[in-house]
Amino acid sequence: MKEKGLLIVLSGPSGVGKGTVRKEIFAQPDTAFEYSISMTTRSPREGEVNGVDYFFKTREEFEELIRQDRLLEYAEFVGNYYGTPVDYVRETLDRGKDVFLEIEVQGARQVREKFPDGLFIFLVPPSLSELKNRIVTRGTETEDIINNRMSIAKEEIEMMNLYDYVVENDQIDLACERIKSIVVAEHCRRERVEPKYKKMLEVE
Repeated sequence: MKEKGLLIVLSGPSGVGKGTVRKEIFAQPDTAFEYSISMTTRSPREGEVNGVDYFFKTREEFEELIRQDRLLEYAEFVGNYYGTPVDYVRETLDRGKDVFLEIEVQGARQVREKFPDGLFIFLVPPSLSELKNRIVTRGTETEDIINNRMSIAKEEIEMMNLYDYVVENDQIDLACERIKSIVVAEHCRRERVEPKYKKMLEVE
């Protein structure tokens, strides 16, 4: 009996370093996760490939998928839709492959409703002052936007109870190791392996 793949959801407040941690995990040769490619209605940027960087759709196609409930989660930013196609996720999990999602807190809430047995990991900064420092260091936001981001980050941290595990992103390599260790442990959870062995006993 083939074990079904695990849906791994990495989320956390804006500026905490989700993308950096995800890229580091996938840069490691022993990583066997499948990264879930997002879908968007924005135009491809130079060098972007459909089905590799994103699944590019028209607004009409995307809204039809929303009506058909074929998106795991979605949101609209600056006039464009972004979302996770549920068919890709289900098919990959059924093949026994782990699927890795790196999404915002609001998206994670939507995923929790559709995949309650997923593995939800919340990435936190060492402190709020360090989080603010990381946002400021980007050098792309005004003081008002930074203050707004910090206010939203505090609200998102209060939503930690939606998650199974909390990982501090104090050092990128340590955060990556913690996340990978959690995934290994989760695959050994009794509820996940018990059906396999009950099936084995029936065969005997």
